[in-house]
Amino acid sequence: MLLNNILFFSVDPDLSTGLVIIFILCLVAVVAFEFVNGFHDTANAVATVIYTKALKPVIAIPWSGFWNFLGVFTGGIAVAMGILKLVPMDTLITLPVSVGASLVLAVLLASIIWNLGTWYLGIPCSSSHTLIGALIGAGLGFTWYYGGGVNWHKAEEIGMSLILSPIVGFCLAVLLMWFFKYVIRYKSLFHIPTAENDKPPLAIRAILIITCTLVSFFHGSNDGQKGVGLFMLILIAFMPAQFAINHDIPNDKIVSILNTTEHTLQATASHNTQNTAEFKTLNLTIENVKENLIHKNERDKAATYKFRKQVDNLIDSLKKLNENKAIVIDESNRAILTSQIKELKKLTEFAPLWVIIIISVSLGLGTTIGWKRIAVTIGEKIGNEHLNYAQGASSEIVAASTIGISTFLGLPVSTTHVLSSGIAGSMVASGGKSNLNSGTLKSIGLAWVLTLPVSIVLSLLLFICFHLFI
Repeated sequence: MLLNNILFFSVDPDLSTGLVIIFILCLVAVVAFEFVNGFHDTANAVATVIYTKALKPVIAIPWSGFWNFLGVFTGGIAVAMGILKLVPMDTLITLPVSVGASLVLAVLLASIIWNLGTWYLGIPCSSSHTLIGALIGAGLGFTWYYGGGVNWHKAEEIGMSLILSPIVGFCLAVLLMWFFKYVIRYKSLFHIPTAENDKPPLAIRAILIITCTLVSFFHGSNDGQKGVGLFMLILIAFMPAQFAINHDIPNDKIVSILNTTEHTLQATASHNTQNTAEFKTLNLTIENVKENLIHKNERDKAATYKFRKQVDNLIDSLKKLNENKAIVIDESNRAILTSQIKELKKLTEFAPLWVIIIISVSLGLGTTIGWKRIAVTIGEKIGNEHLNYAQGASSEIVAASTIGISTFLGLPVSTTHVLSSGIAGSMVASGGKSNLNSGTLKSIGLAWVLTLPVSIVLSLLLFICFHLFI
């Protein structure tokens, strides 16, 4: 009973003692992953304010941790759901819990091992790349045994986001530095602080602190959501009946949503008499969802899975209808359908508040520890000169805007690589290629190239081992 109270829910009584222990280990591991993510990535946000003397470390670190916390807490769950879509949730729900346990453990341990290794060596490495690689690796192992393990379309979408964001960060930082250099022409912006009390002017200091705050907040809203997604993956893998569907939404509200959708479809069908079969199929799907609504519950895995599958099919059908140019839909009905699709998504795309709080606290606390190794690389070793104010501000502005836009679009992005490339771009704009530290860039580039294949292989091997012994 005490354990159940701590975990905020009742552990499934059908789980064996061994699986309950593995379940708890997975929860500890995902908290550890987010904690490591905090002290691995927070240096990206605080390095510039520390090395430009805008804030002292004793102030910058907890400040960044607080805004990371708020970022997770208020950032929504779009990125978290994008992470979940990389794995075959529908198939996973129908298989023994041990399969989900193997997948989750492989993903978490592979991510933690690589993140800790690169942190120890002081190499800025993307937690996003690591996590995506681990998910793909475990998914490949899943495919070997059960088929259909990796959502390659989603992996391609996320991969393009991770690859393009550093390039965008580099180019935007160059342009912003040129803007400071040739348009603003404020000499104090290019001062390199050296002495301990060599603090930037008030206006510049405010810009540096604001951009640090924004990077911290958006890092939480993007990277923190990955932890939320992993936590939900664990809950769904071990207790699908409880967490595959949002049971907090009352049945009468679901019926109301379905009725509104049905009435809207009937009104739309009257203007599309040549597409009656499509509307009849949709109405039949809605009726089937209504019929199975009374059977879904927090103990019946099969009924809950069937209901989830029907809801997902209904959402996909409604989206296709809404996007079909051959179907005549007036603007008011289109707005209603769009709204109902969002409401239906809340049934399968959700995270309990307590999950978000746990991940928020883990990331916030992790942010306050272990920052120095990566901060030294960011602040001192990417370029051959100490950061000046303009370089710090431009890289942070670029990082904050890129991460913020990616979060809005529901795409995971690498805070590490966006900011590192932004600093590199600002250095190039200041003094050309000769202003870059080739040794450090090679280390960062090598980590960038190796992260995906290493995390894929490591996660694949771990999944196979766990699958054999759990």
